[in-house]
Amino acid sequence: MSQDAWLQNYDATCRLAQEIAENIHERSRQQRTGGNPAKINMTLRASLQKLKQNISQLKDGLLRASSTRRIMQSEADRRQNLIDDLLTREKQLNATFKGDSTEPGPSRSTLMADGGGASRGVAANPWLVNETDETRGLDFGEIKQQQQRIIEAQDAGLDALAAVISRQKLMGQEIGNELDEQNGEVCSFLHDTWQRDTIRHTCSAMERVASLIPVSCGSAPGSPPKPSKGRRPGGS
Repeated sequence: MSQDAWLQNYDATCRLAQEIAENIHERSRQQRTGGNPAKINMTLRASLQKLKQNISQLKDGLLRASSTRRIMQSEADRRQNLIDDLLTREKQLNATFKGDSTEPGPSRSTLMADGGGASRGVAANPWLVNETDETRGLDFGEIKQQQQRIIEAQDAGLDALAAVISRQKLMGQEIGNELDEQNGEVCSFLHDTWQRDTIRHTCSAMERVASLIPVSCGSAPGSPPKPSKGRRPGGS
């Protein structure tokens, strides 16, 4: 079952507000370090205008859903609370962007999520609920630098691992070459041994065959026997 279109638009609007808060902190960091925030100011103006339009669309969508009774009254009240939270965040973001001194500057937690939403049944921002001790108290610029250091450390570890794998590959190639050479020597030795055994066995077999051939006295092996004295060939 697909999610309600209104809730999808609400989630997109919350993400836009989060992005605006991060860009405001980035602009503050650039101002502290002497950077030029002109480009990010243009982005913030467009994003704030888009945030205002999205909230207006959420209002209209809730009004239509309530008038046609497509949602229950309890759900309509819950969604109205969500819109009120967004309106509060929009006001705080605009005040921070314009540097309005009459409005108290929103804290990091206020920009990331309105604390009043949880008391009205709105889910708390998981970025704050699950925030670790390593990032608690840091601004977005400092968190970004911390993450960059972590990434650089991971890259260094991967480079070291790649070097180890490369050395192991070279060692494997050297071992393979040595095994090929040893296999060649073994094959050569076995071939020579086989030839010597074949010759020896052949000579032995020939000697056994020769010993089985009858040899007459005084005749060389293989010569015909001499006729007996006193008898002529062909006589009676």
